[in-house]
Amino acid sequence: MAVTLADIRAASEALKGHIVRTPTVRATGLSAELGCDLRLKLETQQHTGSFKPRGAFVKIRNLTEAQRQVGVIAMSAGNHAQGVAFWAGRLGIPAVIVMPKATPFSKVERTRAYGAKVELHGANLSEAAEYAEKLAAEQALTFVHPYDDPHVIAGQGTLALEMLEDAPDLDCLVIPIGGGGMASGIAIAAKALKPGIEIVGVQAKLYPSMSQVLANQPPTSGGDTLAEGIAVKAPGKITREIVRAHVSDILLLDESAIEDAVQNLAESQKLVAEGAGAAGVAAIHTNAARFRGRCVGTVICGGNIDSRMLASVLMRGLVRDGRMARIRVELSDAPGQLAAVATLIAAAGGNIVESYHQRLFQDVPIKHAELDVVIETRNLEHVHEILDRLREAGFPPRLLSANKEAGTVL
Repeated sequence: MAVTLADIRAASEALKGHIVRTPTVRATGLSAELGCDLRLKLETQQHTGSFKPRGAFVKIRNLTEAQRQVGVIAMSAGNHAQGVAFWAGRLGIPAVIVMPKATPFSKVERTRAYGAKVELHGANLSEAAEYAEKLAAEQALTFVHPYDDPHVIAGQGTLALEMLEDAPDLDCLVIPIGGGGMASGIAIAAKALKPGIEIVGVQAKLYPSMSQVLANQPPTSGGDTLAEGIAVKAPGKITREIVRAHVSDILLLDESAIEDAVQNLAESQKLVAEGAGAAGVAAIHTNAARFRGRCVGTVICGGNIDSRMLASVLMRGLVRDGRMARIRVELSDAPGQLAAVATLIAAAGGNIVESYHQRLFQDVPIKHAELDVVIETRNLEHVHEILDRLREAGFPPRLLSANKEAGTVL
């Protein structure tokens, strides 16, 4: 069936009282930085921490009683799995979720906690999908597709109704695209309500599947991306035609841009976003001239980032900004040298976080040693001030950490 504005409005009515009516907020700090009026739809506050329960509920609600009795099956590496498991558990429907073997333990356990039976199979989503379809056929389970389903698309389209209700002056929506379910639903609703609005898609450069399909290019998707929520090798057959009709452009993102956006949302907006959830902000930041002076909206579509990964992103961000630096100093292996270096760094206003005094396993003369220190600093200029102080005192330093100016790790 073709998805229409009426379908999306019907989905919105069905969802009332079952999902969180998440806010669309003005991102004041980021707006000033990017030169546009930026509005963020906070689906991180949704059940399970992402937008996925919208489409999952609408699909499950439309099952027949016989289908409910037998149960549902889905394949996902995270957010869709949790969305389906959440509603199946709430509605008393048996659910099987197939996840790739490499899915983080935290996502597997959260999915199980909603009551679903989780099966780990395959090295990636494609292999997990093949296995899920095989189980569905063998056990007569209803397959709940993560994006290529009219009910799912209608459920995700309710995002646009809410965004335009909260921010009717929006003239552009920048939407992450994996398989295309969210972008399709939003595009149908937004274009029907406001024909002049521009819809821009966003994909990780490592997974440009929708962009390549629409351009008749051979597929190249693969690799490790922080935006695993949109790391889809094959977009939907339904969704690609909707995106072709309504999305004006698809922007591709480097991993560094996605990582920067996760950090910026945490620091500027106090929002925790996963890589896919930050993709819209990353695209606006890396294409600032295109969106300058406009009223732009994007969906922070998920906040289910692994805690260890988030900690790593934030610490790496400090390094890139010059607020954390690792310096190597060669010094004489004699009493007082370590204290002298520490005193110089403290006098320059640096705070030593960690230090490694190495004698045995470095390629240095036997009467010398190498000292690696990790230092908290104000900015990159402050890092170079500390380096100059050490150099002037006879302790030649090397900067080992990466930053936006240096761009490499020595």
